[in-house]
Amino acid sequence: MKNKVDLILPAHNEEGNIRPIYEEIKAAMHNTGYDFQVFFVDDGSTDKTLQVVQDLSEEDHRVKFIELSRNFGHQNAIKAGLDHAEASVAIMMDCDLQHPPELIPLMLKEYEKGYEIVRTRRKEAEHEGYLKKKTSALFYKTLNRFSEVKLEKGSADFRLVSGKALEQLRRFNEFDLFFRGLIKWMGFKQVSIEFFPNQRKSGETKYSYSKMFSLGLKGFTSFSTKPLYFSAYFGMASSLISLFFLPYVLYALYLGKTVAGWASIMLTIALFGGLNLLVLGIIGIYLAKLFTQSKARPHYIIRNTNL
Repeated sequence: MKNKVDLILPAHNEEGNIRPIYEEIKAAMHNTGYDFQVFFVDDGSTDKTLQVVQDLSEEDHRVKFIELSRNFGHQNAIKAGLDHAEASVAIMMDCDLQHPPELIPLMLKEYEKGYEIVRTRRKEAEHEGYLKKKTSALFYKTLNRFSEVKLEKGSADFRLVSGKALEQLRRFNEFDLFFRGLIKWMGFKQVSIEFFPNQRKSGETKYSYSKMFSLGLKGFTSFSTKPLYFSAYFGMASSLISLFFLPYVLYALYLGKTVAGWASIMLTIALFGGLNLLVLGIIGIYLAKLFTQSKARPHYIIRNTNL
């Protein structure tokens, strides 16, 4: 009996990529000796993505679809696929063809060597913009500097997870999911392989700079409490520094001298007022995460499926 692999592909407005990615997956899986199913998770698409997937599922029983009730985000769409995958081996990848399906046989070979998790990391390609490269490098450098979890530069949401690692991954219920960090944090026997990303086959990238910043902030606050410690240390340091001005103030009061220089005073007030707001903002982000988690809402809502 052949081993089975479930492939999970989140899709948001990817109508032009569905058939090409499926054909490439079929070609990649042809001589691997594995049976497979492909789970397309329609994450609130507004184009014909769902219709293309449904037509494909009628032609090939190995194609499954999960239609979410709205756009819940890339990480939550992955969670929906993980929750409904049936095989003991799952591969997560994007369906824009930037994650090359021809890498799948190599990932399966690593799995056969005994690795429970096979991660991938992107190598910089010429078609990627200068600003994107720099912001990506800055993100990994900052995250690794302040977080307990260390991620390799270029870590991607293209990975294989199997066995007990897959079982544990399904149990995570934190609301702000960041799978790149969770995968590394889990442990188990892992290996990483490199790939050059292909150019997007069709459509436009869904990761604007604002969304990349949001994902980076989510990952940073999910795996690091150091900003909170920074806030505490900064507050204590500011208080100590202010004590040095106390003797001067008392001396000026004793001699009846007025303190000149209202401009410098106002500048100092504005500076420390802004820093106070920054510290309060950092604390507020963590409180917001606790508030959201306390409501225990589902990661996603399914509108329709053929499972």
